Parts: sequence; structure tokens; C-alpha cells
Amino acid sequence: MYLKEDLWKDIKAFAADESGVGVIEVVLILVVLIGLVIVFKGSINELLTDIFKEIQSLSEDVY
Repeated sequence: MYLKEDLWKDIKAFAADESGVGVIEVVLILVVLIGLVIVFKGSINELLTDIFKEIQSLSEDVY
């Protein structure tokens, strides 16, 4: 009888424990961000190429 009650209390305590929730949230956010980078890899690459070309041309005007 007492074993069942203690086991039930332990199960409830385990279910209510939220100590690892923060880690799971961070991992899920990272997965979503990595997925977005993979999906938009081509667009990001083109954008960065254009930005660096513009920086290069503007720096040539200064020198």
C-alpha cells in the first residue's frame, strides 16, 4: 500500500519537474535557425556576396 503511494508521488514529482525545459527550448530554437539557414542558403550567399562587393567598391573609392 505504501509502496504504491510513494511510487505515485515520485511519478507526480517527476512529471512536474521542469529543470530541463530551458535546454530543450534552446535546442529547438537552434534547430529552427539551422533549418532556416539551410533553406535560404542560396539567398543568404547572394546577399553576402553583394554586400562584400559593395564594400570592396566603396573602399576602392576611399583609397
